[in-house]
Amino acid sequence: MTDASLSPATRAADLGHRLRNPALLLVPAVLFLLLFYLLPLIDLLRISMSGPSWSTHFERVFSVPLYWESLLRTMKIAFTVACLCVLVGYPTALLIHRTRGIVQVLVATAVILPYFIAILIRTYAWMVLLGRNGPINKLLQSLGLIDSPLALLFNRGSVLLGMTAVLLPLMVLSIYASVSRLDQGLVRAALASGAGPLAVFWRVLLPLTLPGIGAGFLLVFVAGLGFFITPTLLGGPGDQMFAMHITQQADSITGEGFLQALGVVLLVITLVVVGVAGRIIGFEFIWGGGKLGDAPPKSATLAAAPAVRARAPRRGPAMVLADLLGWPLLRLLGRLPASWGRWTVRILGGCVIATLIVPIVVVMVISFSKASYLTFPPPDWSLRWYEKFFSDSNWMTAFWNSLGIASLSAVISVTLGATAAMGIVRSKIRYKSAVMLLLVSPMIVPPVVLGLSLYALFLKLGLVGTYLGLAAAHAIGGIPIVVVVVAASLQAVDQRLEQGAAVHGASPLTVLRTVTLPAIAPGLAAAVFFAFLHSFDELVLSLFLSSPRMRTLPLMLWGDINYQLNPVLAVVSTLEVLLVVGGIILARPVLARGRGA
Repeated sequence: MTDASLSPATRAADLGHRLRNPALLLVPAVLFLLLFYLLPLIDLLRISMSGPSWSTHFERVFSVPLYWESLLRTMKIAFTVACLCVLVGYPTALLIHRTRGIVQVLVATAVILPYFIAILIRTYAWMVLLGRNGPINKLLQSLGLIDSPLALLFNRGSVLLGMTAVLLPLMVLSIYASVSRLDQGLVRAALASGAGPLAVFWRVLLPLTLPGIGAGFLLVFVAGLGFFITPTLLGGPGDQMFAMHITQQADSITGEGFLQALGVVLLVITLVVVGVAGRIIGFEFIWGGGKLGDAPPKSATLAAAPAVRARAPRRGPAMVLADLLGWPLLRLLGRLPASWGRWTVRILGGCVIATLIVPIVVVMVISFSKASYLTFPPPDWSLRWYEKFFSDSNWMTAFWNSLGIASLSAVISVTLGATAAMGIVRSKIRYKSAVMLLLVSPMIVPPVVLGLSLYALFLKLGLVGTYLGLAAAHAIGGIPIVVVVVAASLQAVDQRLEQGAAVHGASPLTVLRTVTLPAIAPGLAAAVFFAFLHSFDELVLSLFLSSPRMRTLPLMLWGDINYQLNPVLAVVSTLEVLLVVGGIILARPVLARGRGA
């Protein structure tokens, strides 16, 4: 029977059924990302292929030693930082897992809190800490270990230290998620069988947490490929990364096509790494969740149990490596008291927490300094720099610009991201993981590439240097955050509550208002907060899309850090930290109500 032969009442009912399809909630976010995200990237690729031949500009990129060496250096630095994060992140994740009560809350907060603070501010904190008048040099001089201040800044070591400190929370959270899902009965069984602590770690703990290590490694590596703020401020001429060339070329007059080719090269390398990783461990590592397909029925799960058990004895890389090293060595080291392992975790974890927290504390203290330069400890105390900040019209204008843009961006992100999350979780569409990958893919695109691609589009639309333009650009990165947070909240809601309300005659809107929204209120509150912070701290996109008359707070910070260092920057950093802490404190009652429900 064709649609034409149906009665008007039947067609109206069919239309109403389609409009109630949750999959339609995906349309606004997909259209937004198509217009402001995918099409600009496609146009970037098109421009990069302009010229006498499609490969003209790419040949120049790979033939000029400056760019080729910078590309290799970028991958080397990103790989090294990822390795460092694994080495120090694993014991920190174990420390969080093994502590309990208020101690666990404090340790976890000390790791997570710095991640919410802008990269620019955390990098500035390391500039203060490693400076000639910084605490480290003064401590070494007071101990008599050095006679004159060391040059701790503007070298490869400071770049690796700064990038590791910035990206470490990603690794810790990824490993902790893997460790917390382990069946602790396996560890207890291994210990009861006579295996020493080291053998248990090598044969049980490490193999079972390899997926979390791999996911964290890839997240840190991909993020490191697009870094340029930290290397620019902490590195020297020999530490220039590939993204830095894109920003430098953008500030100069170059022929159309070559700049875009630089961006495409960085984008392709990033996508290749993510693609290979996705084929090996699944693309779910990007959003830190499981597959989004419908859960199999219980009977199917029980039927599959024998097959799962049959696959269980597969030997992982860690087990093979353990056998190659030989059990005698493991047994010898396994005779060490268990307290050695506990204290190793505590000491390394404590050093990591100090590395994350101390620079921020030092900057906050310096904001109350009376000195006209950066020095710690302050020679005297004063509020002069706070008075200067609040009385400077340039700083205050930038602050209100950031506040307004972040608020508008949060509204866009939450509106589109929350509806998309409901569509992805509640709909029955096929290929949910592919749709989810599209929604969260802006998280893996280097910001410099995204900013470069958006500039041409926003210039045509007249959005460069406008509130709406910057808010829309920031929302591209805010939507994935909201989708991940709200989707996790929705998956925790018992759908029988929604079905029960619908059976008793409640309309879809009533079910949403009275059942779904109250249940996911903690997740929505967190999504609003994270989307706001993401926009408030955004620097890279603002560098491409702002104008001299539209300055944000991160742009003011960036300009002052590059040209002058004074305690006003410490004031801005302190206010940023207080904003993050205040937001978390205000969100606690909402989160507590969510846990109670």
